[in-house]
Amino acid sequence: MTKQIWLNLPVKEVAKSKAFFSKIGFSFNEEHDTPNSTCMVVGEGKFVVMLFEESLFASFSQNKLTDTQTSSEILISIDAESKEEVDELAKKAAEAGGNVFALPAESQGWMYGCAFADLDGHRWNVLFMDFSKLS
Repeated sequence: MTKQIWLNLPVKEVAKSKAFFSKIGFSFNEEHDTPNSTCMVVGEGKFVVMLFEESLFASFSQNKLTDTQTSSEILISIDAESKEEVDELAKKAAEAGGNVFALPAESQGWMYGCAFADLDGHRWNVLFMDFSKLS
């Protein structure tokens, strides 16, 4: 049976992507680093996101890469513990060179979130969900 799931993302430059995600607070399992990839660990559940340089990613995906400037193949959503954490992550993403394309705001009366694109255009959604307000 499946024990774990991880996400693989293509990036232009592993070192620049690693620096970006470090600045916004993500960590790395450097035991799995290679010159063309790195192992990012997200959240308490230690969800693994592997970042592969585009040529390596394309070699094993055997498919054309998505142009993240004109289309999206995935929206990666992560939770926050508070509205303040959403605000802080949006600020860190912008300061690290990302594009905050949806500023922090309330949604549907029970969610507060923002969305940003990383250096390679992958889209991330950050949400604080107050289930006590869900009707």
